[in-house]
Amino acid sequence: MTEAARAADPLFSVAGRVACVTGASSGLGRAAASMLAARGARVVGVARREDALAAWRAETAGETAAVVADLGACDDFAALAARVSAPFGPPAIVVHAAGVNTREPADAVTPQGWRSTMALNLDAPFFLSQALVPAMRAAGWGRIVNFASLQSRRAFPGGIAYGASKGGVEQLTRAMAEAWSKDGITANALAPGFFPTELTAPVFTDPDRAARNAAQTCIGRNGDLADLEGPLVFLCSDASGYVTGQVLFVDGGFTAK
Repeated sequence: MTEAARAADPLFSVAGRVACVTGASSGLGRAAASMLAARGARVVGVARREDALAAWRAETAGETAAVVADLGACDDFAALAARVSAPFGPPAIVVHAAGVNTREPADAVTPQGWRSTMALNLDAPFFLSQALVPAMRAAGWGRIVNFASLQSRRAFPGGIAYGASKGGVEQLTRAMAEAWSKDGITANALAPGFFPTELTAPVFTDPDRAARNAAQTCIGRNGDLADLEGPLVFLCSDASGYVTGQVLFVDGGFTAK
C-alpha cells in the first residue's frame, strides 16, 4: 500500500504503529505480520523458530524485527515485553496468533498435553497483554487482537483441549475489554474458518474433507489468506475505536449454517 493511499484513508491506517505479532513464523500469524508490515506498521514477530522468523523477515517488505521465544514455556512475560519493545518502542498493537492443536480424542488427552495447549493458546495471550498494557495505557491507545476459532463455539472431533482453550479466548477477549477499554485499549478477536496453514494441513491434504468444509460455508469455499487482511486492519486501526469485546468470525458463513 502506498503512502498516498494511507494518507487518503487514515481511518484504517496502521502506518507508524508498532505491532507485536505472535506466531509470526508460520500460518495466519505470519500472514498477519506481513499484512501489517506492508501497511506501514513496524512489526515485531515472536515465535520459537529462529530460522522461520528470519525467512519471514527476508520475504517481508517494511520495518520488521524478530524475537525468538517459546510462549508456551515463558515464565517471565515482563522480560519478554521488554524484548519485544526494544527494536521500535512499546507496541500499540498486539496480535496473538500463536497456537497449537494436538488433535487428540478426549480419551487420549494427557495432563501434559492439556497444560501445554492452555499455556500457549490461553495463558500467553493474557500474560503478554498484561505486560504490554501499561505502555498502551500511558499512550491512551491500544489494540489487542486475539485469535479465537470455529471451536470457540463448535465441538470438533479430536478438539477437546483446543476447543476449551479457544472457548476461553472468547471469554478472555470480553474480560480484557472490560478491564482495559476505559484506558483507550480495545480487545477483540478474529475467529478464522478453514484457511490453508501448517496447523490445518490435515484438513487441506484431504480433498474430500476440504470440499465438505467449503460446502458448509455460505460462500461456498474455504478461506484464502487475503481474506484475513480487511478484518485484521479494521481491528488494528482507528476504524474499530468503538468496537471492543467482540469476536469477528472470518469463516465464509460457516457458523451461520
